[in-house]
Amino acid sequence: MKLNIVPAATGITWVKLGLRTFLKQPLALAALVFMYATFAITVLIVPLAGPFLVSAFVPIATLGLMAATRVAETSEFPLPTVLFTAFRASRDRIAAMLVLGAIYAVAVYAIASLVALLVPVPVDGKTPAEIFQTDEFGINVILSAVFYVPVSLAFWHAPALVHWHGVPPVKSLFFSFVACVRNARAFLVYALAWMGIVIAIVIASALAAAVSPWLSGVVFGATSTIATIAFYISIYFTFRDSFLEDEDPPGETP
Repeated sequence: MKLNIVPAATGITWVKLGLRTFLKQPLALAALVFMYATFAITVLIVPLAGPFLVSAFVPIATLGLMAATRVAETSEFPLPTVLFTAFRASRDRIAAMLVLGAIYAVAVYAIASLVALLVPVPVDGKTPAEIFQTDEFGINVILSAVFYVPVSLAFWHAPALVHWHGVPPVKSLFFSFVACVRNARAFLVYALAWMGIVIAIVIASALAAAVSPWLSGVVFGATSTIATIAFYISIYFTFRDSFLEDEDPPGETP
């Protein structure tokens, strides 16, 4: 396995592949995403440990959706069990994936704690709507996003590196971060393309609102759902094109 540097235009290709693969198996892939969302919501209500467990499961779910994408790419039907691909491996790799999940949960908790310490959000006597409108809450969201970026880059490819290549958890985080940074141009184009899709969804919903609020809700709900699922699907292609097998000749993407 070695790093592959891709052209900036590959970012657009990743987005197209995400949308195209979704259209091959829309119902199956949508069902998998909704299954994960349902699981996360259910676990979230567990007292005290809920948020930690949900965060710890994110790398496992990411790998599951990447595995589902590999299946759907060939137009085959990904079964629900594909979400638990991480547990269909050797004990060492399962343990490594659990460690990766624990590191992710700790990182998310650390970011939330640090941001809350730096910019406390006033909650006494305020309704949720009033809290969301405070300047402190806005700053809180921005700081959280900024601090989360390096964490996201470190975990972007890490689950796949651990499961499919047997890379130790800490090394997988380093390799993932380096791969994302070295392919920064492609990832920038990738991010801008998804931002463009989000803007297009908002505009389409606003135009539909001129006809009917109900139509606007339908347009926004349907298009945003498709875009969200396609985004998760596209993550696999960013991994596939960022790394080459050792036996492949330089510059050839598997």
